[in-house]
Amino acid sequence: MKQRFVLDTTALTDLQTREMLEIEDLCQGMRAILELIAESRLHLQISCYVPFPSVYKELHEFAKNNGCDDEIIAMIDTWLVKKTPDRHEVKIPSHIFHEYVSYMRERINKGMTVAEEAIREASMQCLSLDSEIEDNTDREVIGPIVGKFRNKYRSALRYGILDSAPDIDVLLLAKELDAAVVASDYGIQKWAEQLGVRFVPANTFPMMLKEYLRHTPSDGTHQK
Repeated sequence: MKQRFVLDTTALTDLQTREMLEIEDLCQGMRAILELIAESRLHLQISCYVPFPSVYKELHEFAKNNGCDDEIIAMIDTWLVKKTPDRHEVKIPSHIFHEYVSYMRERINKGMTVAEEAIREASMQCLSLDSEIEDNTDREVIGPIVGKFRNKYRSALRYGILDSAPDIDVLLLAKELDAAVVASDYGIQKWAEQLGVRFVPANTFPMMLKEYLRHTPSDGTHQK
């Protein structure tokens, strides 16, 4: 069987992946991964898909916003197969929705606890000040607490959930194509497992392609 992969945006932009490839520049990192995808497509007929327009648009915007040249945009257009997931025909077991609702309730409750702790901390800090509130209280006391709250809240509420349309499109398209998902997002990983979809961490994907290519016959023919 031909290998198929559905790529999340993080498949091309993950920092850990660039570190493993020993590449610092983001655009050069994207180029290196896309070149591996191109070689794998030509020599092994491995297909890499991106949901259209959601993830495709994200990749375009990410490349442009980070100053990547037109060649990288062209490589995205050439070597990644654009496909809109069939949102009407892909069947999702009902127990997945039940579990997702329960999981979301748990994350929301954790987020509420984080908010309560931040409010209490801010109140206690302000009460400990002199009766005359200083002008720099917001900067020195409340500001750091708000910053800490945001980090904790993001971790409590967003970790392990699907919080964007592209995330869902990646999973739906992978389910439709019976393909593997490539991402560094824990939410996508968690729910890929629930859906029975194979998951490939973004930071191991280039190494996987290199290993496939390493075993390609030198004359370009396919092994049986």
